[in-house]
Amino acid sequence: MHDEKIHILIVEDESIVALDLATGLEREGYDIAGVADNAQDARKIFTSHEVDLVLMDIHIMGEKDGVETAMELMSIKQVPLIYLTAYTDHETIQRVKNTYPAAFLAKPYDIQHVHIAIELAVNNFALFRKQQSGKMISLSPASADTSQKQPAAKLTQEKETILQYDEYIFIKQNYRFIKIRIADILYASADDNYVHLHTADKKYSLRMSLSQLIDKMSPHLLVRIHRSYAVNLQAIQSFTEQEVVIQKEHLPIGRNYKEDFLKHFDFLG
Repeated sequence: MHDEKIHILIVEDESIVALDLATGLEREGYDIAGVADNAQDARKIFTSHEVDLVLMDIHIMGEKDGVETAMELMSIKQVPLIYLTAYTDHETIQRVKNTYPAAFLAKPYDIQHVHIAIELAVNNFALFRKQQSGKMISLSPASADTSQKQPAAKLTQEKETILQYDEYIFIKQNYRFIKIRIADILYASADDNYVHLHTADKKYSLRMSLSQLIDKMSPHLLVRIHRSYAVNLQAIQSFTEQEVVIQKEHLPIGRNYKEDFLKHFDFLG
């Protein structure tokens, strides 16, 4: 089972500040992928660990400063970038703009302000990716038709929002984005006004219909087999004409969904 936490790389040359920041973020529920005080170590961690977001100080050790290091990391893979620095002069701000950061927090900072910046950065980065590739989805508890018309500021305030980015979805619950690898979703079930996403060991509840969820997820990720169930085809262990078995769960195949379900398979015999 893959970790659902958001993995953060901290690039900070003051060890005490870095330790305090890492401890505070771990207490908030984040995972620290690594801490570096120079560009070389930052690149090593960035390329060898899963990193979802970078917290970057501008003044770091070595030949490259934080802005140059950020440009190097973003050329490898684009992730949300937040600067934490005491340098707020005009020249520095202009250089920072060229790296398109999600936020710029001046030291000294409060851990709660960093937490808020991270949550907004993840959300806004996913919205930016949507404009670039169209691969991101954004849902609110309202109908799918109206959710696409809401401004970004409105989306960040919803209690439950789904963002899709590459092989992950981020589910916003209790003001926090929970990361789930798409391949870990076994099936979805509907219950009154809620839909539940099931993984091997957890269940996530969202206030929306099963149809809205299926329509907005990646194509063919979830295939409907019943009025109340949709399954990840790769998670199926066995099936008959009446039911699908996933992780010891026996899910019924509705009569009206059987034909469409079978169309997803190639008959070789």
